[in-house]
Amino acid sequence: MELPVIDIAGLVRHGEDSRAAAEIADACRASGFFYVAGHGVDAGLIARLDSAAREFFALPEDVKAEIAMHRGGRAWRGFFPVGGELTSGVPDRKEGLYFGTELGPDSPQVRARLPLHGANLFPRQVPGLREAVLEYIEVLTRTAQAVLRGVAGSLGLDANYFADGYTRNPTVLFRIFHYPPSPPQATDWGVGEHTDYGLLTLLLQDDNGGLQVKRDGGWIDAPPIDGTFVCNIGDMLDRLTGGWYRSTPHRVRNTSGNERLSFPFFFDPDFAAEVPPLPGRAERAQSGPAQRWDGQDLRAFTGTYGDYLVAKVGKVFPELIADVNEDA
Repeated sequence: MELPVIDIAGLVRHGEDSRAAAEIADACRASGFFYVAGHGVDAGLIARLDSAAREFFALPEDVKAEIAMHRGGRAWRGFFPVGGELTSGVPDRKEGLYFGTELGPDSPQVRARLPLHGANLFPRQVPGLREAVLEYIEVLTRTAQAVLRGVAGSLGLDANYFADGYTRNPTVLFRIFHYPPSPPQATDWGVGEHTDYGLLTLLLQDDNGGLQVKRDGGWIDAPPIDGTFVCNIGDMLDRLTGGWYRSTPHRVRNTSGNERLSFPFFFDPDFAAEVPPLPGRAERAQSGPAQRWDGQDLRAFTGTYGDYLVAKVGKVFPELIADVNEDA
């Protein structure tokens, strides 16, 4: 029941790797989750990011609140406290920071007042966090494009199918989550059962476990493996393949007794793109499971990825959707 480890060095260096593509195909059909090795992301950058994040979360609550999400406006960036994020309407046992592509006031997306676009909020008390976060976003964007070259190959598409289309101007969202330790008999979750929204997620974990993946009707652990990211596919890749690849439910409970940090990097389609199923995939997918965990039919959705994303994030942070609705 262990998740596979896939070496993507060939995809990073050469742009194509039939072996990695075949392994990605198997993983996406089996569970939608796998570990990524051979990514080439500098360990020093990861260490700087981890250190700065721990320094931030050690600050007093009132200091962290100086960059609270409501100060980020429509960009939906900044800090939220424990219980400030909801999964399926239930408060999560975690606090966190929201980041994204750094955009100035003159960028077309900001001038158009697109939600989830704008400037990041960084704490003045931890100056190293800004540099580490922005560098990490840049580096992980390249890594995600490499993984998507493997996904494209796994579907019989040109290696640059995504980079030349859906992710030419990707929607990039980056989070840092801090999970306080849960008591052994706790019934709440660091984050409850859910699927991710976009194409794929690259998750950096610290040494404390807690991530679980739903597979074959049960739950399996996805413990940290040194030098890897956990990769999982999201709803848009599920939709694109007509359900041939499934976005898989996962959840987190930190029972390690320690503080847990995780760094999910979400790599998603262009905000303005529609994501219809690939020709022939809907018919082929009928041989797979027909019912999603939440009863949702992704094929029934109409609109852009931005429409889908805003609706989803609005349920996580209901107070932040008000400004968007006022402009509707």
